[in-house]
Amino acid sequence: MTRPIKSIVVLTGAGISAESGINTFRASDGLWENHSIDDVATPEGFARNPQLVHHFYNRRRQQLLNPSVQPNPAHMALARLEREFPGNVLLVTQNVDNLHERAGSQNLIHMHGELMKMRCECTQLIFASSIELSFDNLCRCCQEPGNLRPHIVWFGEMPLQMHEITQALESCDLFLSIGTSGNVYPAANFYHSAKSHGAQTVELNLEHTHSDFDEHIYGAASSIVPAYVEGLLRSA
Repeated sequence: MTRPIKSIVVLTGAGISAESGINTFRASDGLWENHSIDDVATPEGFARNPQLVHHFYNRRRQQLLNPSVQPNPAHMALARLEREFPGNVLLVTQNVDNLHERAGSQNLIHMHGELMKMRCECTQLIFASSIELSFDNLCRCCQEPGNLRPHIVWFGEMPLQMHEITQALESCDLFLSIGTSGNVYPAANFYHSAKSHGAQTVELNLEHTHSDFDEHIYGAASSIVPAYVEGLLRSA
């Protein structure tokens, strides 16, 4: 017998933002915009060539600032779920865009960082930023050039707020995975953690990921997520 749903954890991946026009950047050959991941998505790559890394993320930031890129119905539905569900809803996203915030989500963890923020490598202070960054930008806290980096979790680095995420997974009644391939750890293991603690697990994705969820719903996120949220709220 399924226990009452009082707490929900939602994980979102690139699939939910792709319908808003956000490129996933990682191609089937493992390259990101024709760059090796080692060059643009690792601490070592940043140490070797910070200008290249800044240029790469500046381009991603420019895309996100394009007026044509807007939250889609899936983003809006999850914001509605947080507003209207009588229990607790935590949204954990692997995406570095700000579309969930723009849709109205507030109880949100960006486990892989945020494109519209920068971080001082010296003090670890985080600043909002929509400008193009370069190695020569002065850090506002230490007033030194070269200390600013994109506030992005790179390969080899620990995802953010894992303690809070783990606690939420172990206490939730329903875990939803939306638009994620299930290939990137530790997020790929979230449903196992939730399921092992008694939660119902549901995958909403464009295609099957060969994961052992309790329920699978396939289709475009902008269609299946609003319908699922509507049904969830009706039965709450």
